Amino acid sequence: MAKLDERIGFIGGGNMAFAIGSGLIRGGIVKPSQVLVSGPHIENLARWRELGAVTTDENYEVLEHTDIVFICVKPHMLAPCAAQLKYKHVPSAKDASKLIVSVLAGTSLQTLEEKFDFIESSGLKVIRTMPNTSMQVGEGCTVYTGNSRVTHQDLEKVHLMLNALGLAQQVPESMIDAVTGVAGCGPAFVYTMIEAMADGGVKQGVPRQMALQFAAQTMLGAAKTVLLTGKHPAVLRDEVCSPGGATIVGVHELEKGNLRATLINAVEKSSQRSAELGKK
Repeated sequence: MAKLDERIGFIGGGNMAFAIGSGLIRGGIVKPSQVLVSGPHIENLARWRELGAVTTDENYEVLEHTDIVFICVKPHMLAPCAAQLKYKHVPSAKDASKLIVSVLAGTSLQTLEEKFDFIESSGLKVIRTMPNTSMQVGEGCTVYTGNSRVTHQDLEKVHLMLNALGLAQQVPESMIDAVTGVAGCGPAFVYTMIEAMADGGVKQGVPRQMALQFAAQTMLGAAKTVLLTGKHPAVLRDEVCSPGGATIVGVHELEKGNLRATLINAVEKSSQRSAELGKK
């Protein structure tokens, strides 16, 4: 596994940041001492310190002392966060090589360039990403895109980090909000389905913990089958449905409940909301 020598910073130490940072540390991509994390409440960063990362309640320290800076605040906090950083920023020769990586939903490269234009007068290097929280177990799904100043080497470094935590792929910026609805929000949809399947098992007499374990493993196994066989999900579903059997009866109930249309609508609404968040 390749490793990075750069110092990695996280402005905002919440769940998404922790999923990325903890995955990088546990995967051996970076050492804990290479990671610096900031948050408004230092006590909330205890789990980072347990990993061996350095923590601070000053955002500007992350910007000043790291090479690759992940911006992990909520979209509506971007403007005040950037204004605070601008006030305390001390220009240096390192600014030209600094790489800003955003995980903010709906926030365009142009907006990020405008908010952080104080860092490098000749143009800042910015990468926009949309990861998901499954990164914390090494099964994330992330898309990313860079502005015109980002080099191939910069993209390779970000790809190394994100791909080590699951699947990572570079896409046009115009596709990111749509992918947010599938991959960024998708884990919540899947958790809802796992819970519902387990509830069905409990209703039929399976103990709760066992039902949850079986439902989760079944979802994991089905997903892995799609990825490893390359077969269309409809083909795999047909392989499970014996004529007149138990599965086709269950599939019929899913169709009557409009599960397929409901999931399509969920992805559509989440994609639209992602775009709206960046405009506020």
